[in-house]
Amino acid sequence: MTQYFVYDVFTKSPLGGNQLAIIPDATNITEESLQKIAREFNFSETTFVYPPDDASHTAKVRIFTPTMEIPFAGHPLIGTACALAQEGAPNNMVLELGVGPLACTSDGQSASFQATQPLEILCEPDPALVAEALSIETGDLQFQVHPPVMASLGLAFTITEVKNRDILAKTSPDIAAIRKGNARYPSGLDFAQFVYARDGNTLYARMFAPLDNIPEDPATGSACAGTAALLSKIEGRDLELTIRQGVEMRRPSEIMVSVNASGVTVSGQARRTMEGKLLLD
Repeated sequence: MTQYFVYDVFTKSPLGGNQLAIIPDATNITEESLQKIAREFNFSETTFVYPPDDASHTAKVRIFTPTMEIPFAGHPLIGTACALAQEGAPNNMVLELGVGPLACTSDGQSASFQATQPLEILCEPDPALVAEALSIETGDLQFQVHPPVMASLGLAFTITEVKNRDILAKTSPDIAAIRKGNARYPSGLDFAQFVYARDGNTLYARMFAPLDNIPEDPATGSACAGTAALLSKIEGRDLELTIRQGVEMRRPSEIMVSVNASGVTVSGQARRTMEGKLLLD
């Protein structure tokens, strides 16, 4: 029998934020079972923890969505770091990921990590197609700071600003348009859409990745990190942002992101809400 934990991430209250399944010791799980287990949980991500390849690091972490393995994601890092700290790992840890080793800090209740990889600008998708993918009009998009941009800080998202929160609230994924966008602009996460409305240093956001079995995600740390890096690059200054996501899903999340010359730091809280055993033998 293999132990698992379920954490709610980017929330201080249970039953909010983004759900995460964690297998704290995956050494006895077969390779062919990893994707099946992630599909069984059917959360946006599941993490599998292994001993590190480098003995000076804390652990090796593999991240799976319901359909694929991905090299990097925000809420799985926050939740897994909290779980490891609660299980006795040092507060300052280095986790080995698909993007390389990443330093994390956690006291078991909250965690932060800094991404130092450079922001990659992949393309500027057709705004009309992006609007169609979000089930809104092209005139609802805000172009003052940037047009829709596909960018990656380890995982690619199309990042789009809309004019206000009322427009944000009515966005929803149009799967046919997203399939069209994925064919025209192939990326690592199936033309996933991160859309936000800005109020000063607070962003209100939603994320849709229906081709990856994620109709909507209540908190997307990797997309928040990429968006903060993009805005910092455009504005030419350090930034500190609070990103509120998951409100429309009734799973409110709060993601804290700061950007400076050292990189992008993502911080948030997490709560363990369930634990149990996988009965696979």
